Amino acid sequence: MHTLEIRDLFVALTEQPDKPIVKGLTLTIKAGEIHAIMGPNGTGKSTLSKAIAGHPGYVITGGDVLIDSKSILEMEPDERARAGIFLAFQYPSEIPGVSIANFLRAAVQARLAEGEELDATAYYKRLYSKMDLLKIDRKFTSRAVNDGFSGGEKKRCEILQMAMLEPTFALMDETDSGLDIDALRIVADGVNAMRGPKLGVLMITHYQRLLDYIVPDQVHVMYDGRIVKTGDKSLALELEAKGYDWVKQDLATA
Repeated sequence: MHTLEIRDLFVALTEQPDKPIVKGLTLTIKAGEIHAIMGPNGTGKSTLSKAIAGHPGYVITGGDVLIDSKSILEMEPDERARAGIFLAFQYPSEIPGVSIANFLRAAVQARLAEGEELDATAYYKRLYSKMDLLKIDRKFTSRAVNDGFSGGEKKRCEILQMAMLEPTFALMDETDSGLDIDALRIVADGVNAMRGPKLGVLMITHYQRLLDYIVPDQVHVMYDGRIVKTGDKSLALELEAKGYDWVKQDLATA
């Protein structure tokens, strides 16, 4: 079973390496598990996901990130992707003039061994199979990547990318941000369709409502750069009812 292990991780902005945002965070995610991280704004949730993926705006100043006991810190972002990491952005970029079909074809090709060519017929057969699984209209892939898309369409495009690239670990940075209830259901249905023993997921969210549709195995509360509480889905319900003040109070009296 594949494992993503985050050991005593410290992360800062590249321009401010002496001011840590993530402060000694430890977490282990196994393939087949879905973990949710919740917490107030500014606690380091998005910073954590971007640092794992290798975003150049962030620097890891301490600790380690390992896939199957092998550190990925010396890997470039594309090497981390080939190793099995996928990051679904909170705000996906628009790429005018590049169709989703061609974008995905280039992404899949980039993961092949040097000199190996992607078979076009097999690619489109697989693409359409994934689209059927996710209940996405075939016309969708002729559109430019995220160009003029609604929030729901952008997130659906991210989920299709995840389905095609078949990562071992998916980092979902506030996938529910800006979605109405119908779009949220569509995205959740897509994630649930891919859920299985070969995929580990780290979901970052502010709101419990996403967890009504994608039920996590574990819920973690992140505060001041650290995980301070862990539980099952009932912890998310407690946060929804009480807010985060009770977490702060518990920490103050601990």
